Amino acid sequence: MAKRISRKKFATEAEEAAWWYENRKVISRDLAAASKAGTLKVLDRKTILSRIKTSPSKVVTIRLSVSDIDWAREQAGQRGLPYQTYMKSLLHQALAKNAKAS
Repeated sequence: MAKRISRKKFATEAEEAAWWYENRKVISRDLAAASKAGTLKVLDRKTILSRIKTSPSKVVTIRLSVSDIDWAREQAGQRGLPYQTYMKSLLHQALAKNAKAS
């Protein structure tokens, strides 16, 4: 029987990104099967907005070198992630590591 993916709550964005990466083949397979079976659903704006959970985050602006952004894009692409999500996860990991070392 095929592996079934259920709803999951994540402690961090990095944990969520890792989960999506690890399960990408199952998700792709299930999406293709649903498409072939004609069971994909189109969600309306109201439904989508009701599903979006607000998280305590803040938009910030930071200047980074073009080469660092290029590296991030390349590495994120290899992991199947958006580069900004990947950069946030790297920053979070570094901050957590430094907090533990203190």
